[in-house]
Amino acid sequence: MPPDSSPARSAIAKNAVGEYLSQMKVFLTTPQARPAELGFAGSVLITIGGLGAGSTKPHDPVLEAIHMSWLRFGHGLVLSSILLWTGVAVLLFAWLVLGRRLIAGETTEFMMRATTGFWLAPLLLSVPVFSRDTYSYLAQGALLRDGFDPYAVGPVANPNVLLDNVSPIWTITTAPYGPVFILIAKLVTMLAGNHVILGTMLLRLCMLPGLALLIWAAPRLTRHLGTSGAAALWICVLNPLVLIHLMGGVHNEMLMVGLMTTGIALTFQGRHVLGVTLVTVAVAVKATAGLALPFLVWLWMRHLCLQRGWRPAQGFATATALGVLIFAAVFAVLSVAAGVGLGWLTALAGSVKIINWLTVPTAAANVIHFAFNGLFQVDFYETLRITRYIGIAIIAVSLPVLWWRFRRDDRDALTGMAWSILIVVLFVPAALPWYYSWPLAVASPLAQSRRAIALIAGLSTWTMVIFKPDGSHGMYSWLHFSAATAAALVSWYALYRAPEARATPADQPLAA
Repeated sequence: MPPDSSPARSAIAKNAVGEYLSQMKVFLTTPQARPAELGFAGSVLITIGGLGAGSTKPHDPVLEAIHMSWLRFGHGLVLSSILLWTGVAVLLFAWLVLGRRLIAGETTEFMMRATTGFWLAPLLLSVPVFSRDTYSYLAQGALLRDGFDPYAVGPVANPNVLLDNVSPIWTITTAPYGPVFILIAKLVTMLAGNHVILGTMLLRLCMLPGLALLIWAAPRLTRHLGTSGAAALWICVLNPLVLIHLMGGVHNEMLMVGLMTTGIALTFQGRHVLGVTLVTVAVAVKATAGLALPFLVWLWMRHLCLQRGWRPAQGFATATALGVLIFAAVFAVLSVAAGVGLGWLTALAGSVKIINWLTVPTAAANVIHFAFNGLFQVDFYETLRITRYIGIAIIAVSLPVLWWRFRRDDRDALTGMAWSILIVVLFVPAALPWYYSWPLAVASPLAQSRRAIALIAGLSTWTMVIFKPDGSHGMYSWLHFSAATAAALVSWYALYRAPEARATPADQPLAA
């Protein structure tokens, strides 16, 4: 019987499952499982506390039916908030403990994957936390379902119960997402109708493939570069900024990042057509993934030159032409399938409504206004407009420079992608905490020194804690700002002073 026959494949799958269960049994009986168990407890507390302090519906019939609506008001809200923030602290602590073990060389890829399952499971049942975007997703999907163009009108054009849960600032905003995600949102609302809770749960399940792809792709990138797969998973999967915001908050970045990272990993393996296709699908979820495409041209060009003996100019022309053709064909098919056009591109500027300190232009405008408004009249919004134009100019100049600078080899290309995405997140007019998951995924195979891991821990902690569970932020509250900064410093110091392994296992190297 051929080795690839159905019985043979079934036997291989059965053996793989058996081996996995055996590894899990051993894992659960060792001290290495303690961070997993501790993080699980933290996620449970977040899920329970989220019932009252999360981004809940204005009127929740489920809580009312079980006589638990008191959790959302008065002393109940205080109790819910304490439970939720305690859960966040416990999960962060478990992540830092795991990070110290990582630096000491005491972790494996399997340990990281198993721990992810423990930390994620309770969050799959939680209400949205730290963001209300899932309600906007549902309302935009309902627009397409009911015959409206979500790229031409906002959710306010389609009054229903879904609209009642959308943040007021987004009710008149058109959808800034690509055709794939709009189609997913439409299908979810077709299945769930206008049932907010069911729709939220289905949307969260739609994010799971993105997480699974990221878990698959990150270690493969590290094997290609000779770095640590366990470190990459700690940085871009187990990071509470990713699990709590992307999965707990139900953000389509999870799909985009998973598809983009998988496309990059496949391109590194020489599977260029499939790699470019997946990155194109990621762009059709959210446009930011397109920053990776120009660097994939360098990879394809180099492989063509090595395999066929072509000159660089010939390889570059061929790789560029094939990349553009694949992108155009795939994107056209996806747009036709969703029944939408390119109107979402004009909605990308909708983020200018957001004003917080998470981007350099907005932070600079705040600092200028605070420092000089007492000396002479400073119009904050005019200052903000100028700093944002400067930020856009910095992006426009930086991206082509980075693309040309990082072209020599595969590590160079991945480094260029990471810097490009980071520059965009830092200098766009506005950003939200989960935007920083974009560069984390691409940088995770690269930024693995103890100093880099400590810096990532500190910045991730600050970005995670500075937002409130109901989706608002505490950047203009000195108490909240100070608490987030203190937590970030503790996280940084805990890993910066962590003891390093004397000898890192050959199959799990840490970058110098």
